[in-house]
Amino acid sequence: MDKTKKFIYGLIIPAILAAAWYLYTTYSDVPDSLLPKIQNVFMAFKEMVVKGQLQSDLAVSFLRVMKGFFVSGVIGILLGAIMGMSKKASALLLPTITAIRQIPVIAWIPLIILWAGIGEASKVVIIVIAASFPVLVNTLSGFNNTPAGYIEVAKLYNLGRWKTFLKVYLPHALPQILTGLKLGLSVSWMALVASELIAASSGIGYRMNDARSLMRSDKVIVCMTVIGLAGIIMDKVISLIFETVTPWEKAARNEH
Repeated sequence: MDKTKKFIYGLIIPAILAAAWYLYTTYSDVPDSLLPKIQNVFMAFKEMVVKGQLQSDLAVSFLRVMKGFFVSGVIGILLGAIMGMSKKASALLLPTITAIRQIPVIAWIPLIILWAGIGEASKVVIIVIAASFPVLVNTLSGFNNTPAGYIEVAKLYNLGRWKTFLKVYLPHALPQILTGLKLGLSVSWMALVASELIAASSGIGYRMNDARSLMRSDKVIVCMTVIGLAGIIMDKVISLIFETVTPWEKAARNEH
């Protein structure tokens, strides 16, 4: 299926939902506080853009995401590499990491707020907790799936750990590391919005919660739509970057 057809198919369900939304809000007496008319949502969007609220909130949230994503990427790749290259390290760390992974990120928020308050630090810590695991798990999987024959050849040539990492493990694990980073970015965005909904004085999540407290469902829907679109854009951008880094992966997909 070519890109044009895929794009058209992708618009079918949103178009149906928009039509149902328009008909329901036009021909029923549903209150605007519960479900606003589509035109009211567009007016709210215009109002928020003119006032600079959306731009400001998105800039604040994006900066928080980038901080947390960078730290979680470093932690996830580092721990995944260490555990993938050392069975002792894996045996030591994996049970604890597996147990911590089972705690939903939203359950961490009250404790992180107690420790770090409601400032910038708490948002970054929450993102790091949420996003480190996808990066770590994918990195570890990539290292564990490195063919044993490659490792044996590295030992035969007396390559040290650093050279073995660079020349054997990293090239083979790179696609999965990039997949982990892509998942980590998506999780970072979701974790940030969750934290801003609960405790924040700025950001897109805060703006949505503020609109909810004022019964402005039109602004809530604007914020939800912007959050979704921003997530899609970030996903597309990071996908393009990774395709540039690993062109052989795209070629392999096209062959299939």
